[in-house]
Amino acid sequence: VQVVESGGGLVQPGGSLRLSCAASGTIDYIYVMGWYRQAPGEQRELVASITVDGSTNYADSVKGRFTISRDNAENTVFLQMNDLKPTDTALYYCNTELRLYAGTVRYHYWGQGTQVTVSS
Repeated sequence: VQVVESGGGLVQPGGSLRLSCAASGTIDYIYVMGWYRQAPGEQRELVASITVDGSTNYADSVKGRFTISRDNAENTVFLQMNDLKPTDTALYYCNTELRLYAGTVRYHYWGQGTQVTVSS
């Protein structure tokens, strides 16, 4: 299984970015897809997650500014980030909770991360 993120970069405060994450491999079913972030010297934290039926969960710090969505047919999840703040600067990781073909166990797979820097 591969999990690949894209879309990070440098943006000014108040700007927008859209992150994408695609999972591929011997995947039978993806239960939850989510975005986490980790700033230097900080613990990794949940930013947003979405279940297969579209139920979402957001960190309080991003509610009203970030929107998570997914394409189940393409095993892809997106994070639209608006009104970005310097405090959003971090390495953003994609996480998938999934089941492999011919299996019953749930696994978590992580991407390598994509850097988001908000600075003037």
